[in-house]
Amino acid sequence: MTDKTRLPDSADFAHVTEWVFDLDNTLYPRHTDLFSQIDKKMTDYVRTLLDLDHEAARGIQKKYYREHGTTLQGLMLHHGIEPNDFLEKVHDIDYSWVKPDLALGEAIKALPGRKFIFTNGDTPHAERTARALGILDHFDDIFDIVAADLKPKPAPETYDRFLARHGVHKHKAAMFEDLPRNLLAPHALGMRTVLIVPNNLDEVLDEVWEHEGKDGDHVEYVTDDLAGFLKSAMA
Repeated sequence: MTDKTRLPDSADFAHVTEWVFDLDNTLYPRHTDLFSQIDKKMTDYVRTLLDLDHEAARGIQKKYYREHGTTLQGLMLHHGIEPNDFLEKVHDIDYSWVKPDLALGEAIKALPGRKFIFTNGDTPHAERTARALGILDHFDDIFDIVAADLKPKPAPETYDRFLARHGVHKHKAAMFEDLPRNLLAPHALGMRTVLIVPNNLDEVLDEVWEHEGKDGDHVEYVTDDLAGFLKSAMA
């Protein structure tokens, strides 16, 4: 059995000229805990919208997230909410939690070809986060939930839309994600797939189901050090 946690050598990624990165809990580590602010804002939004207590609102939020890819998609389908209002409110957070990552910036800058952020969040959130990390200028573009016509990963048509919008050659692309289910479509398309995991692999996560499938064949590499992984791929 192939060791997915092995560091790559340059031959493994020699064909890659399109580098595609998820944003939250991928470009910054999970222990930064930035997404917990968004998570709380989403619960509050559901609680206010549906006049529920906190526990019931959180249950609905997580149900929609699991069934539809994002809480937003569930709220749109079941309650007809206006997406821009939701996106603005849940991303009104404190970005000082994110610290500059010089090593990651240098590793991304050194990658040959184009680099993209591909997120189920919106572009303003991606820009603020990447700017706080000190890596925004290293990316060619951001493909967000609005560009995806509000259809989130892991929907296969969203990856097709991304590839078409940016003219990305799927067999020359690599996808970096923290959720195994979001690597199913990229792997089926022929992209290299890399799963980003917490640096403590035994860490107890709020949503254990999020990591179901991490041992599947659609996950080619697993790493808890994105900068180190990228550096090894270019060595």
